[in-house]
Amino acid sequence: MRKLKNSELDRLDIDAFKKAKKTPLIIVLDNIRSLNNIGSVFRTSDAFLIEKIYLCGITAKPPHKDIHKTALGSTETVDWEYAEHTIDVVTSLQKKNVKVCAIEQAEHATMLNAFTPEPNTTYAIIFGNEVKGVSQDVVTASDHVIEIPQFGTKHSLNISVSCGVVVWDLFSKMNDK
Repeated sequence: MRKLKNSELDRLDIDAFKKAKKTPLIIVLDNIRSLNNIGSVFRTSDAFLIEKIYLCGITAKPPHKDIHKTALGSTETVDWEYAEHTIDVVTSLQKKNVKVCAIEQAEHATMLNAFTPEPNTTYAIIFGNEVKGVSQDVVTASDHVIEIPQFGTKHSLNISVSCGVVVWDLFSKMNDK
């Protein structure tokens, strides 16, 4: 077996990415501290053709060298917008019939492996602050709360890892129909 060269990967250029049909997923970052995490979320969003990213509260915005370091140019491909208050984004998306899902450990949360996205529905998935998680007012306002099953001692994943796990799972389920 031979590793593929970058030139063999048939990657989209920026124009082709912008024109490509997007996965009906929107990512909302609720007060993320780490610029490396933000960059990683952009990179994951590029890989799975995510519609848009909302950067909320203290979440830093491109251009920034520490975001760029992990984003590797994906801040140029993935649409993004800044909003001061995450709850305003939630309300606005719900008015557009987007189903909002907080990714959080909460009472009565649905485990990710048990969550089935509805066909022809756009979902916004919210990832919270590295220490405090998704704000309680945002959890309360969400249509669903989804929890990533974890079995070790920490019961905590880095936000960029959580994003990769959830996006891959939902992408797979949405494209398995």
